[in-house]
Amino acid sequence: MEIIAGTTDFYLEKDTAVAIGKFDGVHLGHRRLLEEILGRKKYGLAACVFTFDPTPAVLFGLSDGKELTTREEKRRLFERLGIDTLIEFPLTKETAATEPECFATEILAKQMNTRFVAAGEDLSFGKNGAGNAELLERMAPHLGFCVQTIEKIEVNGIEVSSTYIRKLVEEGRMEEAEEMLGMPYTLVGAVEHGNHIGHTLGFPTVNLLPPAGKLLPPNGVYYAAVRHNGKVYKAISNVGTKPTVSSEKVMGVESYLYDFDQDIYGQEIEVALKRFRRPERRFGSLEELKEQLDRDIADGRNA
Repeated sequence: MEIIAGTTDFYLEKDTAVAIGKFDGVHLGHRRLLEEILGRKKYGLAACVFTFDPTPAVLFGLSDGKELTTREEKRRLFERLGIDTLIEFPLTKETAATEPECFATEILAKQMNTRFVAAGEDLSFGKNGAGNAELLERMAPHLGFCVQTIEKIEVNGIEVSSTYIRKLVEEGRMEEAEEMLGMPYTLVGAVEHGNHIGHTLGFPTVNLLPPAGKLLPPNGVYYAAVRHNGKVYKAISNVGTKPTVSSEKVMGVESYLYDFDQDIYGQEIEVALKRFRRPERRFGSLEELKEQLDRDIADGRNA
């Protein structure tokens, strides 16, 4: 996958099918847009995702910057799905002031050779967010591309949106979040050295420091799955600061993998948080902690 980032000066030679959006979470609604552009590859169009970096909400101070999917996670997902080109368009106060008509004419039509656009019905772009799917539909015949507007998707009668999924994650409702994401809520990173308390207690674990900007669920223990080198292991994970054994209050994700005994320090893993088990708590002793871990691990094997 080609990645164009940090520049407004680019040109795509091949005709493209384009999906525009923030794509936080790359949820089921986003997948519908991506399916449309991927389906145009059979007609010789390159599948191109156009997104903004940072998002308008972050640029204008309307968000805390915590995301369902980090930049690296989105890149990984787009590549796995078969996207040919990802454009991370630098959003500044200057570029955000681009008139929507200019965006359609200069960027979509001229710089990107757009022939097809998949647009969500809530799409907004350009100065003051005035550009939308309806504007693109009006301009499309004059610019040489066609537009397909995609309606919102509902799951269990609730509209799928990044905002709602963030609420689910913040409340630890991981199964509901997974339904809307179309995949478990996942954190990606390299395994870090911990304090080896788990190993001392007879429960060797792998430690992951959450990426900066990653939205985390409530501190606690979760039934999980960990992917390493293409293989998935059932796991149980603690999200939090491990107050029984540490006073540093550093957020981390510590996972016990069932039937796993490899040394993978420095290697990349993906931790999928499947279901909340219990809140994180401070135990009176390491023995109390060990007894609770015994229960967690026994229950997790059958979860």
